[in-house]
Amino acid sequence: MRSRAKSGLAAAGLLLAALIWGFAFVIVKNTVDLVPPFYMMALRFTLAGALMALIFMKKMIRLSLADLKAGWVLGLFLFASYALQTVGIKYTTAGKNAFLTTIYVVLAPFLHWLLERVRPGRKVAAAAGLALAGIGLLSLNGDLSVNLGDGLTIGCGLTFAVHLVLVARYAKRHDPLVMTVLQLGVAALLSWAVAPFAEGGFPVAAFEPEALGGLIYLGVLSTSVAFALQNIGQKYVEPSVAAILLSCESLFGVLSSTLFLRERMTGRMIAGCALLFLAILLVEAKLPFGREKPAARGEGEA
Repeated sequence: MRSRAKSGLAAAGLLLAALIWGFAFVIVKNTVDLVPPFYMMALRFTLAGALMALIFMKKMIRLSLADLKAGWVLGLFLFASYALQTVGIKYTTAGKNAFLTTIYVVLAPFLHWLLERVRPGRKVAAAAGLALAGIGLLSLNGDLSVNLGDGLTIGCGLTFAVHLVLVARYAKRHDPLVMTVLQLGVAALLSWAVAPFAEGGFPVAAFEPEALGGLIYLGVLSTSVAFALQNIGQKYVEPSVAAILLSCESLFGVLSSTLFLRERMTGRMIAGCALLFLAILLVEAKLPFGREKPAARGEGEA
């Protein structure tokens, strides 16, 4: 019973992280003209990492070599994911970028199977398909051809999936809050190293009130709080289920754009929202789906 309660709270935390990231689309849209992408990454990761390091200083003092190695691996994949997504969007549409990024919903269960030998149940596989279809209805516009930007974004989806599975692995062996601080620090260092070469000098517009407000949201809520919720939540929720819950970022992004940017909700977008909710219901409410056998060795529960 206590285990089920922890799983329920963890799932709620992952949904809250998706909500925070969804609303960040509005913040980024209003800030990116003032602060270029790589400097935005550098500032948000630096703010978030420094804030969490101060809050959890006692934990950070007891760092082990194994903690540092795990943090570097997670930070590298976190940075790579954001970098591929940022560069990819220059060469493709925002809708295709959002859709292709979230292929981690489908990739994560099978990567988890490959790395941990835990086979996804049929409910999870079906929910992943529903979530992907819902994201497609929410995000895709125009043709489905693949160009350079699409290829980079597919790479982003792959690195996000690897990051998600690795978070689940390391959360069982390391303190998830320590892992959060370390990966944010690594991502910040890599962002600062790349930004001058990719975007030139530091943008002084970052100190303008509008930009500062956006960076505080991105650093404190969208990075510190959301990544902490992800790292803690994945200690109690399977990566395949976590991927579906986190994919609701697309749903919340559409809703926040409708509320704050006055973008119109179409019938297709409403259908996409419905499919995402059905996917969540399928994995969280344990609705019957076919004849599931009890999980055997090497086979995860749905």
